[in-house]
Amino acid sequence: METGSPQLHPAEERPPFVLDRPAQQTLPLVVTSPHSGDYYPQAFLDSSQLDPSAIRRSEDCYVHELVADAPDLGAPLLRATYPRAYLDLNREAWELDPEMFDTPLPPGINSTSPRVASGLGTIARIVGNGNTIYRGKLSFSDAEARIRCLYHPYHEALQRLIEETRARFGYCLLLDCHSMPSVTVPAGPPVTGFVLGDCYGVSCHRSLADAARSALERGGWRVMRNTPYAGGFITRHYGQPENGVHSLQIEINRSLYMDESTYDRRRGFSTLRALMRDTLMAVTHRAGIVLKR
Repeated sequence: METGSPQLHPAEERPPFVLDRPAQQTLPLVVTSPHSGDYYPQAFLDSSQLDPSAIRRSEDCYVHELVADAPDLGAPLLRATYPRAYLDLNREAWELDPEMFDTPLPPGINSTSPRVASGLGTIARIVGNGNTIYRGKLSFSDAEARIRCLYHPYHEALQRLIEETRARFGYCLLLDCHSMPSVTVPAGPPVTGFVLGDCYGVSCHRSLADAARSALERGGWRVMRNTPYAGGFITRHYGQPENGVHSLQIEINRSLYMDESTYDRRRGFSTLRALMRDTLMAVTHRAGIVLKR
C-alpha cells in the first residue's frame, strides 16, 4: 500500500522567522519583532475556543512594518512568522503551565515563573484580554515541536546577528520592538505613546534609552521608562553591556497606529513609521558616541 509523505506539524508549515538584511550592514544595530507574527495554523485555530478576531489580542500587529526601514538604514530586521498566542519567543524556552497538558511535564520545566502564573508562558494559556485559548489539554510532544521548530531557530538566528554585529563594530545595539494595548498605559494628556524598557538600567547604557526617549517625545507623546514594562526575556537575556551588547525594549501604544477592535491601520501609520526610523537613527548615533571601541 502506498503511503503519502509524513504530515507536517503545524509549526513546520512556515519558516519560523523572516530576516530582512541590508545589502551591507553599516549600523551596529539589530532590530527584532518577536510578537508580530500573523500566521495562525488551521490546526491551532481548530483547537481554540476563540474566534479568529479574539485570538489576535496578543498580537503585536504591524510592528515589523513600523520598523521596516531598518534594512534601508543598514541594520538587519528579524521578525517572527508565527504569533505570540501560538509560541512566545520572548520567554525562556520551557516556561510551561502543567495544567495545560494531558500528562505530567518532565523535569527541568520552569512551571513556577510569574509569566506561567499569569497565563503567558512560552505556550500561553490566555490571550491579552485574559480569555482562555484552548478547548482542551495539549500534549507535551506538541509543545516540544513548537519549541524545536520555532523557538530555537529564532534565538539561534538572533544570537548569530548579535555576534556578527559585535565582531564587525565592536559592540551591538539590540532594539526589541513590541506594541501594548492602550488600556495598559496611564491616561493622558499627553497620551502615553511609548514605554522603554532597559531592565531598570541593567540591559543598556542609560544614554541610549535617553536618546530613544528624546526622539520619541518629538512625536508629541509621553514616553515612560520601565513602567509598566521593564523588558522581557530578550532584553534581559541578551542585554549584557559588560560584553558589548546593549538591549532596549520599545513598547508602542497600539491606539497610535491601529484600531484595536478592527485591527485596521490608522491614518497616522506612515507618520509613526517615520518617527520610528528617526528613533533608530538617534539611538544608533548616540551609541556611536558613547560605545566606541
